[in-house]
Amino acid sequence: MFGRSVSNPTNPSNASLAARIKQLGLALGFQQVGFADLDLSVASARLLAWLDKGFQGSMEYMQKHGSKRWTPAELVPGTASVISVRMDYFPPDIADAESVLADSNLAYVSRYALGRDYHKLMRNRLQRLADDIRVLVGEFGYRVFVDSAPVLEKPIAEKAGLGWIGKHTNVINTHAGSWFFLGEIYTDLVLPAELPATPHCGTCTRCISACPTGAIVAPFELDARLCISYLTIELDDSIPNHLRPMLGNRIYGCDDCQLVCPWNKFAKLSAEPDFRARHRLDRASLLELFAWDEAQFLRNTEGSAIRRIGHRRWLRNLAVAIGNAARGGIDATAFRAALLARIQSTDDAMLLEHYHWALQRWNQDAALTSAPLVRTPSNPLLGPLHD
Repeated sequence: MFGRSVSNPTNPSNASLAARIKQLGLALGFQQVGFADLDLSVASARLLAWLDKGFQGSMEYMQKHGSKRWTPAELVPGTASVISVRMDYFPPDIADAESVLADSNLAYVSRYALGRDYHKLMRNRLQRLADDIRVLVGEFGYRVFVDSAPVLEKPIAEKAGLGWIGKHTNVINTHAGSWFFLGEIYTDLVLPAELPATPHCGTCTRCISACPTGAIVAPFELDARLCISYLTIELDDSIPNHLRPMLGNRIYGCDDCQLVCPWNKFAKLSAEPDFRARHRLDRASLLELFAWDEAQFLRNTEGSAIRRIGHRRWLRNLAVAIGNAARGGIDATAFRAALLARIQSTDDAMLLEHYHWALQRWNQDAALTSAPLVRTPSNPLLGPLHD
């Protein structure tokens, strides 16, 4: 249990235990295991400044729990160290991301969500790691987290040497890029802290330039209200009109900042069968996915991270992508018919507004729709975030 007496982290036995924990973690399928102390003062200052700017949007949970988010021993009393792990997720044998993004007929789903939900898989692996540690040390205090509590997982991973937080705010590893998940074990074991990872972004700003909506408003600073991942996953309301054209065919999340990151040339393909693409989500057509009724959506997203947005947001996102497809020079007949069928089948005001918006895009004169709207950091889009 938590709160037992623990030994000095510089004790040779602690170093030996740390090395053994790393071996156990690798054997369970994690690509890296590191240890962090509990000082998150720098990260907490950045978080508070970010919140003060309102960049969290409707993610009210980011403001809850107060100092528990950056004080592990307050969230879980007795915590002395954090075990941080990472697991590669980029699936093999999938359609080329850039080719999908360039095809107006297809839907783009963030690479992390093509297979089964990583939360359960990683949580089970972390529990098995804790069980293995118990064999070594006897009963000990711990709690497992995989994006499931107010935990500053990225700063912890940085302190544990797993990688540095890049200008796009994702964690980057010099040997593995950024296509990986993070998980933690808060424990009362005193383990030797790693040397924190140092930043290696240099003068590169590719991620900032590549962001379709200009959400990376400054290096290491993301305005979530503009981020396509936020708009398609977190936001439960209408997607602001002036941002819709910038979503293109991205219906669940966005990977643009990672796709252009030079460090991802070192990324490794995942060997986890659960992360392989299901239901052709790596290359499915917009109309194919738009035709899913709620029962089919629930059936096809069982065990998937996508299910959390629900069928309503799924249709909302697809409607925006279908509206944007009007600028792709493709036949309008099937798209108009699909939109009209959806309009006739619902009285949901939010969905109807998005369906009519998309239909209007298809009905506009081609001369007015030939050039997409573009927002760049140097040319910010005017207007409020919400109409």
